[in-house]
Amino acid sequence: MNELLIEIGTEELPAIPLLKELNNIEKKWKNILEQYHLKSDFKFYYTPRRLVFFHENFPNKQEDTFAQFIGAPKNIAYKDGVLTPAGESFLQKAQISENELEFKYIKGKEVLYHQKTIRGLSSQEILAPMINEFLKNLHFGKSMRWGAHTFEFIRAIRSIVCIFNDNLIDFESYGVKSAKKTFIHRSIAYDLQEFNTIEEYFKLLEKNFIILDPLKRKERILKQFKTLEEQNHIQIAQDEELLAEVIAITEYPNALLGSFEKTYLQIPHEVIIHSMRENQRYFAVFNEKKLSNHFIVVSNAVCKDYSKIIHGNERVLHARLSDAMFFYKNDIQNGLIPEKLNQIIYLEGLGTMQDKSLREIKIAEILCQMLKNDQIANISTAIKYSKADLTTQMVYEFTSLQGIMGSYYAQKMGLDDTICLAIKEQYLPDLEQAPLPSNEFSSIVALANKFDTLMGLFSIGKIPNGTKDPYALRRAANGIIKIALNLNKEFDIQILLEKFAKYYKNFDIQILKDFIFERLYTFYEVNTSFIKAVLSSKNTDLIHINQSVNALIKLSKKTNFNENFATFKRLANIASNSSSFIDPSLFIQEAETKLYEAFKEKIHAYSLEAKLENLFALKPFIDDFFDKVMINDENEKLKNNRQALVCQIYKEFLNIADLKELSL
Repeated sequence: MNELLIEIGTEELPAIPLLKELNNIEKKWKNILEQYHLKSDFKFYYTPRRLVFFHENFPNKQEDTFAQFIGAPKNIAYKDGVLTPAGESFLQKAQISENELEFKYIKGKEVLYHQKTIRGLSSQEILAPMINEFLKNLHFGKSMRWGAHTFEFIRAIRSIVCIFNDNLIDFESYGVKSAKKTFIHRSIAYDLQEFNTIEEYFKLLEKNFIILDPLKRKERILKQFKTLEEQNHIQIAQDEELLAEVIAITEYPNALLGSFEKTYLQIPHEVIIHSMRENQRYFAVFNEKKLSNHFIVVSNAVCKDYSKIIHGNERVLHARLSDAMFFYKNDIQNGLIPEKLNQIIYLEGLGTMQDKSLREIKIAEILCQMLKNDQIANISTAIKYSKADLTTQMVYEFTSLQGIMGSYYAQKMGLDDTICLAIKEQYLPDLEQAPLPSNEFSSIVALANKFDTLMGLFSIGKIPNGTKDPYALRRAANGIIKIALNLNKEFDIQILLEKFAKYYKNFDIQILKDFIFERLYTFYEVNTSFIKAVLSSKNTDLIHINQSVNALIKLSKKTNFNENFATFKRLANIASNSSSFIDPSLFIQEAETKLYEAFKEKIHAYSLEAKLENLFALKPFIDDFFDKVMINDENEKLKNNRQALVCQIYKEFLNIADLKELSL
């Protein structure tokens, strides 16, 4: 067993950048192993002060590799039995003598050839450059310099351990010499501690309150949560993101129960939870599904008495909630003042936040017309007040609570509950798995916000490019699609954009329409040609598009779909742009008459799915038509009439999808 231990000891690593790079850290080490022709499984551990790789069976050396050298044809490399300059050049390139020269037939020509075995270096020789290269490949966002050094890393590197079979690999990286020394828990000692073997390393950490494995830290925290819940008859908020953060900032986690004054429960619970979570990394506590005046802090300290730590965290939270209470009462006293929005610039070229609200009201009027909703008066009121909380102290301090705080303040002002709910839900869905607005009223307010954001940003050229999307416009487009499909009413994007466009300068309807429809490719787990085929039908109603895609998907799962598809693909390819007027009196073949009669019978259906099934049921009639009827007859009238029949059937398909775009 060739054991390899690598530890990069650092100052405290910030949790968020570490968690974002976490998967890449393992991938990048794997890439280094591949680059150096080494095969070995490993375990990766991390704490806030170290990155650790442990290989139980690391190779003694690199794998041997082979290099092939192919030169000029033999008749060019040699002249009268003597090497030409081309031949000499090959010897230099391959670093061989003429005696080692070989010949090989490649593509019918005899050429100069040599295969060289490149012996792998020992692991001891290559570990230092491997680690150096690996560290340079890590990117955590912001980095820092320390001391007089010019190199950068997310935090200062304070120790490096590299031990192969208990032997130290001696080298220097980032100004630090490798050594058999590591940091133990700060509650025990601040200085580096020595060890001799890899086994001693793990024992030293375990004895001194370092849990290397993040999964074991998670297991410890969850076990403590369960104990606290059972002992105190409480429920601790399940928050995987916050849990990942506290795992990343602790080496020996201890979950502690703290409390705050009940009077602070008068503050909206979102404020309390946000303040605890975002500022302090505390977990909210519930009692019978109601927010309790308790919280959970996960401490990294090791001590006999945790009461001082609990009291210290309680004091910090008291100060934050005291400020929040002041902001809340002050905001209620002032109320929502939408007129103040004219003092807040939205974006250059798009005016103030008040201008944005006014545009949203106009958009909402058009949406109400299309959706046949008669609540425009109340919807306008909701939009008028929707952004007013941006002028409040609470939202100034807690920006992520915009909309939520506006809803509370609107309630205090006596506004209708439907209006208050719409203010709260105006940004939904704001995340991939976020809920949708709960009713049509709120949906129209949310749609108006998203449409104005998209159209406004597109009109001033802030169009997403590649992976960059600083204004989350893809999310806004996704939100529009999700809300529209949930409403399940006519929602024609082309018509809406044409009506909205008059409120914006330099606006290109086609670019935004394509952008919105491009998002549909992420909505369905299906061959992307299905989406392309439906979009090629030129129908721009999202509900019709959705029904068409789902109808195609359902039909494609039937066993005879591929066979049917081949027939109709042929029909689509034959169809021309000729007149679709059909004269039944010109039918002289039984096959064309039967196809026409079957077609007339099948085109009437109660749904797109039924219509598509009916059209596919024409397959035997179409096959018979193709087998027995000459479409391009010498008689011009017969030819045109038959082409019209084919074209008419194709056009019925085209109302759902363009079969020419389908590929299986």
